[in-house]
Amino acid sequence: MSEPYPTTEPAVGVFSRPGNALLKPTGALVLEDGTVFFGRGVGAPGHAVGEVCFNTAITGYQEILTDPSYSGQIITFTFPHIGNVGTNDEDLEAINPALRGVVMRADITSPSNYRSALGLDAWLRRRNIVGLCGIDTRALTRRIRQNGMPKGTIVHAPDRNIDVAALRAAAQAWGGLEGLDLAKNVSRTQSDTWSQTRWRWGEGYGTARDPKRHVVVLDYGIKHNILRMLASEGTRVTVLPATAQAEDVLALKPDGVFLSNGPGDPAATGEYAVPVIRTLIESDVPVFGICLGHQMLALALGGRTQKMKQGHHGANHPVKDLGTGKVEIVSMNHGFTVARDSLPGAVEETHVSLFDGTNCGLALKDRPVFSVQYHPEASPGPHDSHYLFTRFTDAIDKRRA
Repeated sequence: MSEPYPTTEPAVGVFSRPGNALLKPTGALVLEDGTVFFGRGVGAPGHAVGEVCFNTAITGYQEILTDPSYSGQIITFTFPHIGNVGTNDEDLEAINPALRGVVMRADITSPSNYRSALGLDAWLRRRNIVGLCGIDTRALTRRIRQNGMPKGTIVHAPDRNIDVAALRAAAQAWGGLEGLDLAKNVSRTQSDTWSQTRWRWGEGYGTARDPKRHVVVLDYGIKHNILRMLASEGTRVTVLPATAQAEDVLALKPDGVFLSNGPGDPAATGEYAVPVIRTLIESDVPVFGICLGHQMLALALGGRTQKMKQGHHGANHPVKDLGTGKVEIVSMNHGFTVARDSLPGAVEETHVSLFDGTNCGLALKDRPVFSVQYHPEASPGPHDSHYLFTRFTDAIDKRRA
């Protein structure tokens, strides 16, 4: 592994490039406070502005890069070896990646995996994603943990023309994620159906046969594996855009409604989504939400959400099920959280993070309505929480009976 480029700390508006001219940086990450991480640009040339976060997952980088919940963000991988198994046409959580950029410690190596169809560098270029490698990702991660997720500009400049002042100004001018409704940017624009089931070794993806239930999904930026999990549970899946009205949902006569994950500020998306969710709850149809869907369900029930300092991004987060006492290792990707003290009496807290004590699940005491903050479908991550999809279909079957 090659040594990382030096980092330039903010110093009264003075910014300098690395002293060793032989390093010849072709990329950089410039934070809003003036800190500069120089490195080697990869992927698409150009620059992009976003919120800089870090992800602690060791595997599954392609699924992470295609998760729509990363819209507006620049992902820093804490695991140093990203790209070593290449990319393929199966491990996609969305067709069009929504992230702003990706930061890695080590250079991307030639892929070594029988499933690889394309190297990560070429994959990033094809999708117009700016990348950066060769920086001290540990230093960047520590900075985020201490100071929160900063705004930043990532640049890949093959001509080595890096205008730090202009890049810093771009980061400072960006408004950040608070108040942004990004679900509309990544949601479907028209209704759709889904029948693909989970991937199996030696078989690939399957197709749902003779579904026993009908679930309507509200797409705020849904991952493909969530839809696969629902189809694998024996459900016919209809997917509607984020802006669908309650009348649109109920007209389809669903046995259950799923509120998906997605990016942005739940309060902003909730301006149009929360009234819909309240109507669905009143209809007594079973409702299951995750991630952004969980947060907006909390808003619909009278709770509130708030921005987190560093967020939760990774595939190794311990969460406790307060009902069973079981501890699950789960995948997470969120920068907002439900304020625990805001939940009304009719709402039961069901799960809690063992990292920082934040809320990770809720349920109505008198209706088949529940949600979790994390990603039970994983992809990537452990399968500890797959039972939640069965819990959802059990609630549907109980109501139908």
